[in-house]
Amino acid sequence: MKSVFEEMGGTYRQEGDYLLPNLAFPPDPAEYHIGKYGRMRKRYLKEYRPAFFASLLLSGELYQHLSAIDQTCVERMERITADMARAEGVTEALKASDQMKWVRCMNNIHNRAEEIILSELVYF
Repeated sequence: MKSVFEEMGGTYRQEGDYLLPNLAFPPDPAEYHIGKYGRMRKRYLKEYRPAFFASLLLSGELYQHLSAIDQTCVERMERITADMARAEGVTEALKASDQMKWVRCMNNIHNRAEEIILSELVYF
C-alpha cells in the first residue's frame, strides 16, 4: 500500500532503519534581488491574494516571482520616465537654465510613471 506522499510522486531514502522522505528546500531568498516593487508586490499578495501567495510560497517560486516583478518594474519605470521627459521637452538644457522647474517636471513625471507601474504590474 502506497502512502499519500508516494501517490503524489514523492520518494524515500533509507537512513539506517528509517525511511526518510526526499524533500528539497526552496531556493535561498538571498539569491534574488528584491527591491521596492518586489516588496510592495509581496505585501499585496499576502494581504489581498493569500491563496496565490501561499501557492507561490509552497512551490518555491515566490522569490523568483518577486525578483522578476521588481526587475520588470525598474526597467519599465526607466523607459516610461525617459519617454515622458522626451515628449514633454524636459531636457538637460532645461536643467541647466531652470533647475527648480526641471526638478518639478521630473518629480511629476516620476510620480505619473510610478502610478502606471503600480497599477499594471504590482497591484493586479
